[in-house]
Amino acid sequence: MRGCTCPGHFSRRDFSRLLAGAFFLPRLPVFASPELTQFPFEEVRPEKSGITWTHTSGKSPEKYLPESSGPGCAFLDYDNDGWMDIYLVNSGKCDFFTPNQPLRNALYRNDRDGTFTDVTEKAGVGAGGYGQGVAVGDYDGDGFPDLYVTQYGRSILYHNNGDGTFTDVTEKAGVAAPGWSSSAVWFDYDNDGRLDLFVGRFVDFSKELNKPCGIHDDGLRHYCIPKVYSPMLSWLFHNNGDGTFTDVSKSSGISGSLGKACGVVATDINNDGLMDLFVANDTVANFLFLNRGNGKFEEIGEPSGVAYSAEGRTRSGMGVDSADYDQDGFMDLFVSNLDRELYSLYRNNHDQTFDDHAGQLGIGSATRLMSGWGLKFFDFDNDGDVDLFLANGNPDDLIETVHAQVKYQEPMLLFRDTGKGFENISAQSGPVFSKPLSARGMAVGDFNNDGALDVLVSVNDGPPLLLKNNIGSQSHWLGIKLVGKKSNPDAVGARIAYQAQDLNRSRMKVGGGSYLSDHDPRIVLGIGKRTKLDWLEIKWPLPSGMTERFADLPIDRYITIVEGQGKWK
Repeated sequence: MRGCTCPGHFSRRDFSRLLAGAFFLPRLPVFASPELTQFPFEEVRPEKSGITWTHTSGKSPEKYLPESSGPGCAFLDYDNDGWMDIYLVNSGKCDFFTPNQPLRNALYRNDRDGTFTDVTEKAGVGAGGYGQGVAVGDYDGDGFPDLYVTQYGRSILYHNNGDGTFTDVTEKAGVAAPGWSSSAVWFDYDNDGRLDLFVGRFVDFSKELNKPCGIHDDGLRHYCIPKVYSPMLSWLFHNNGDGTFTDVSKSSGISGSLGKACGVVATDINNDGLMDLFVANDTVANFLFLNRGNGKFEEIGEPSGVAYSAEGRTRSGMGVDSADYDQDGFMDLFVSNLDRELYSLYRNNHDQTFDDHAGQLGIGSATRLMSGWGLKFFDFDNDGDVDLFLANGNPDDLIETVHAQVKYQEPMLLFRDTGKGFENISAQSGPVFSKPLSARGMAVGDFNNDGALDVLVSVNDGPPLLLKNNIGSQSHWLGIKLVGKKSNPDAVGARIAYQAQDLNRSRMKVGGGSYLSDHDPRIVLGIGKRTKLDWLEIKWPLPSGMTERFADLPIDRYITIVEGQGKWK
């Protein structure tokens, strides 16, 4: 690990003693960088952004479980104008909820001046069912991003027509995924150059199956812990290349594991060029689906060390992400959990096993009473190191009546990678980090094209938060849009390495990550105060697998690199 002064390995007994207070790690220094002259993030209010939409959960006395789980959100460039637009998911009519007025999702077009315009009706992406999340990907390779909206009941695939409108092609494509769908991710599992689709399924639930299980000592009915509902099979859909998909859940081995899927990220944990899947499960073991090639996956969550807590208990896994946070060439994993369960940062041991380093790296204690949902590794200050943003909120709106230390609405958290651990700088990062929220989905994207990655947070039964990054543009950077030709169009799985004087870093373009949400497809490479990027290397995903190297690159702007052209534009 880069510059780590902490122990290299903790046994389960050591980790338990750490949590009990037997080990005392030094407190990391207070964040006080001289370069920072303002708060890292500020909230862009609706009256300034034009985003006036709000989420409605349909809360009821019956406490139907889906009321507590959504919504998701996404950054995407639906009209290919080079500016990130925003998609927001709402609930809607279903077997347990009939809204007084019709509800819809929202697509906001970026007006390129810091404001957004609602274009949902014109685009035809209002949905109307009980929505959960969204995944963005160019599944047909026409250059325009398509939308997959997960719902309780029936999910929707919207094909982007390239003229500002979308068409519901769910039935033709064969990807309705009936039941309660949660997070989905586009990735190319078989390396045929086309984006396939994984759709996580949560529990077996309907109005008739609703359980009156939440009566606590306070005499009130609470939202149930999902432990009382049966786990379900998730889906894997193979892209046939003709606008249709084949359900390969069984033949691939994905449906061999019953789970309660929440977040999912597509990554490559063993550097074999095959995309694996890390799935957070609620109250059952997490899944790590190792891609064995030939269309087959092996679930190795337990032997890899990511299925359970350090004490061997199942937890309430919700948000996930993957990044090489310590720059050792192997992708690490992160999962958020419910209060008193602790979040986990799994460091890759290079042998398909992981150790949880959240405690010793400064994350464990800060999240002990938190419940995490959307989250993402990204370099908010463009110094070259990936930081961590967490969106939190307890699922039970009455939790404070039974647990005095736990809050229903919780603040967001920002951790800065110091090279020696993750420093919790939330308290020094502005008023928005003291704002209590029922946060759920969280997406990262640069909506004003200044190279500083901004954040979008979706809130259960409330308006979303758009956070402008004030710090990233104070450092130098290069943004790249990758366009696959032989490899998948979105270049999911691409490896990016770069050098700027003494700074040598690498990134991988993962698929998905967070919770119910999707992100700006561009990669921003931070170089701090260095004024020149010496070289950039792209290793494209299979079936291409080619490596291209570029020099004489600009900085502080976005460029596009098309696979195989040997140049940027």
